[in-house]
Amino acid sequence: MIFRQLFDSESSTYTYILGCPRTREAIVIDSVFEQHARDAALLRELDLQVRYALDTHVHADHVTGAWLLRQHLGARSVLSCQAGVEDVDVIVDQGDELAFGDLRVEVRATPGHTDGCLTFVTGDRDMAFTGDCLLIRGAGRTDFQAGDAHLLWRSIREQIFTLPDDCLIYPGHDYDGRTVSTVLEEKTFNPRIGGEAREEDFVGYMQNMNLPHPRLIDIAVPANLKGGKPDDDQASAEADWGPVTVSFAGIPEIQPEWVARNRDAVLLLDVRSEGEYAGELGHLQDALLIPLDQLRERLQEVPRERPVVTVCQSGKRSAMAAQILIKAGVDRAANLAGGMIQWDRLGLPVAAG
Repeated sequence: MIFRQLFDSESSTYTYILGCPRTREAIVIDSVFEQHARDAALLRELDLQVRYALDTHVHADHVTGAWLLRQHLGARSVLSCQAGVEDVDVIVDQGDELAFGDLRVEVRATPGHTDGCLTFVTGDRDMAFTGDCLLIRGAGRTDFQAGDAHLLWRSIREQIFTLPDDCLIYPGHDYDGRTVSTVLEEKTFNPRIGGEAREEDFVGYMQNMNLPHPRLIDIAVPANLKGGKPDDDQASAEADWGPVTVSFAGIPEIQPEWVARNRDAVLLLDVRSEGEYAGELGHLQDALLIPLDQLRERLQEVPRERPVVTVCQSGKRSAMAAQILIKAGVDRAANLAGGMIQWDRLGLPVAAG
């Protein structure tokens, strides 16, 4: 199985991508709205097609990215029948299964943190994605959104602790950098529900945590009750001047074919040395030459009227140049994907050295 664990530092949320290596179908669990460009870039680079966007529950600390995955990547959203969310593609409950290629996940209803919490278990029961039900050495709070500590006790004991001891536990959050645990570890060491803990111990612990409400609860819950759909139906991160994609490394890139057709609409900034500019690969007609090691000192020489496309031999140095420009306030900037090597490979026109 193709597997990636991603992290949003603002909300300490883990997002998970699971993919079938044969069919390239995938699922995304607990996506974050602001991380859509990152997730989409990784899916594109791994050649994965998203079949389902799953949420373990209605989140109170971040807005789900499910709507964006539906709009832009054709995913079908998945939530519990108890979640009460508008406009969900697939409503699931205890015992349901979701297939993606040759793989599948089993749905386990694990309410208690909220009444619509789910845990997703892989078909061979070696991985469980527990959302905010069971955390690493913790458990999801039960003091709002129809939380119930008694119900959470039963969910963990009956639906998660009955999995094989070596089943890996992947939570929805962790605030201390922990990434994975096992059923046996949590049964043994979890200070709230592990060891010799009884229901009254767990409930007494959970009812006396006295935590402040999540900072974004007034924004996140209403948005998530609409599946993460923004009020203006728009995803604000897309470039308005050309088909820019953002790589998983965070580099805005644009393809050479588009640049060749729209050369008058952009400023071409070549960041190679003078020798390379005049060398065997040639250069693009009317490209402004500012070597990368001089760019920070010569930023004032870069016109701002048109979007800037940075160029180098292979697209590596120009990727840094695009980042330098963006940090300097040049919002409309992108790297020429593949650089002059790819431009030459495609047979696009160049000026001789």
